[in-house]
Parts: sequence; C-alpha cells; structure tokens
Amino acid sequence: MSDTPAQVLGSSRIDFEDTEKLRLLCGAHNENLKLVERRLGLQVGSRGLALLLQGEAARVKLAERLLRELYDLVAGGYPLHLEDVDQATKLAGQGVALKEVFGETVYVSARHRVITPKGLGQKRYVEAIRENDIVFGIGPAGTGKTYLAMATAVAALVDRRVKRIVLCRPAVEAGERLGFLPGDIAEKVNPYLRPLYDALFDMVDSEKAGAFIERGTVEVAPLAFMRGRTLNDSFVILDEAQNTTGEQMKMFLTRLGYGSKAVITGDVTQVDLPSGRASGLMEVQKVLRGIEGIAFCSFSEVDVVRHPLVQEVVRAYDAFEAERRARRGPPAEGGGEG
Repeated sequence: MSDTPAQVLGSSRIDFEDTEKLRLLCGAHNENLKLVERRLGLQVGSRGLALLLQGEAARVKLAERLLRELYDLVAGGYPLHLEDVDQATKLAGQGVALKEVFGETVYVSARHRVITPKGLGQKRYVEAIRENDIVFGIGPAGTGKTYLAMATAVAALVDRRVKRIVLCRPAVEAGERLGFLPGDIAEKVNPYLRPLYDALFDMVDSEKAGAFIERGTVEVAPLAFMRGRTLNDSFVILDEAQNTTGEQMKMFLTRLGYGSKAVITGDVTQVDLPSGRASGLMEVQKVLRGIEGIAFCSFSEVDVVRHPLVQEVVRAYDAFEAERRARRGPPAEGGGEG
C-alpha cells in the first residue's frame, strides 16, 4: 500500500459577464485554455459564459485566480497573446498580481503591439533602466534583454528625453578590423548588428526607422568606432557585451556624457573571445558592484519569453539526451572521446 497521500480533488465554476472578452480570454480554438491546462495540470472546460475547472484542489484554486486576473487584463483593453498566458502561468502562485507586471507599458510599437514586461525579472529590469544611468542585463538568449532596452530607448526618444539612440555591438568574428569590407559603417557591420535593426524595425515603421538612421537620430556602429567619443543626451545600447575585453568595456563606459543612459546586455555563458581573453562583462561585475546609479539585472531560464512550444521542444531534447546518456552508461575510467 502506497504511503503517498491521495490528491484532494476539487472543481470550480467561474462566471463571466461579457461574451467577447471571454472569447479573447479563451483564445482562438481555446488555445489559451489548453495552455493553462498543460501548464497547471488540470482540466478547463467552457459552458456558455462560464469556465469549469477540475483537478487537484490547490491547482484549481491557482487556475481560478489566474483566469480571473487574465480576464481583468482583457477587460482593461490588454491585447492578450498566447505568450502572455504562458508567462502568466509562470507567475501563478508567486503572489504577484498580473496587472503589476503586464500593466506596465514600456512602448506601443508601430504595429500597435503593447510592449510590457512578461515576468518579474523583466519588470525589475525595466524599472532599473528608468531609475539608473548604467544598467547591465545579464542572462540567456530569449529573456528580452535587448528588446526591452530598445523599447525603453525608443520611448525615451519619442518623449524627447534623449536626442538620439546609439546601438553598438562587438564584431568579434572580424576582429574589429572592418576596413576591408565594402560599403559604409552600417553595411560593414550589418551581420553583427542585424538583431538590433530587427528590434528597431519591429517598434518603429520602416519609413520612420530609415529616416532616423539617415539623420543619425539612431546610430548603428561597431564597438571599435566608439573610441574617443563623448555621447551626450543619448541612449546607448551595447549588445553581446560578453564578447568585449576588459579594456573595451572600460572604453565604452567612459563614453557616456551628460543626459545619457547606457544599457549593456550579454550572456556570460556564450563568450566567443579567443582563448585566454577574459570577458569584460564578467570582469565589470566585480569592478562596479555597489556603485550608486549602476544596476545589475540577472536573468535565468525562467525569464525566457518564447513561443510556448519552445519549452516543450527543450524538455523533449533534455529527456532524449538523458535517455541517451543512460544507455551509454558511465564513462570508462581514464577514457574519453578523441
């Protein structure tokens, strides 16, 4: 006989008032409800203007609060997407009201997409950028470090809190020696700066973005071209900062002039520097900790914001790799792959 206590099952009925808002909550073909079912491990059905929940009592209670909060977001005009529901399930049970996170608009893009934090890590990051002049966003890809920095920069430009945006990135593969490539600076480093362009064009219509770049209101340049400059009234973003050396990081940080902000983003687990060269992003965390006006924001895999199926793909590959390692057995003593 098992010593494991039996699950306490429960059920709940949530009644709503507006058919259209309930439809938006449920999503196309009930995809939002299906995602809540998978993430929280219970059954969610619909009947008229009501949602019916069944499963473990604690999970039912959690889902009830989550769905009510999501409905309130929709009722307030928030354009609910599947990735929002996915992130909301991660926040469930943390005692944080969804409005505190999703309700903080950073910028409304040219496509009328409301850009907001999608989790506590992102919320703290946006707050840090608003409250400090130098902010480091450190963590894995997909956590919104660069995208949110760009959104905050565009919002500052539109509100005339800065006069220009400067985007730069180290061009590690080319050794920062870009003169042999044809074209102007932007064309030379386009392969390295493409992610920054993509974020910009996602927020501002192509005609306006093109005009910004042509007038120099938005400047895109490799890190090497920052030397000797002073950047006043600017919002400066350094992306892929894990590929800077200590000297390059110091050079970049000392470019900041009056009325400017700098956001430095990177993933210290993805350093592409030549062997033996220390990452400036790793070093700067030891050098600048505790200085007022400088903030460090760390992200983890929990903060990754991607299509919900990406998590399923990652889990499937993790399970596959674990099974393959189990079949191989422990490595022979003194052995190794050639």
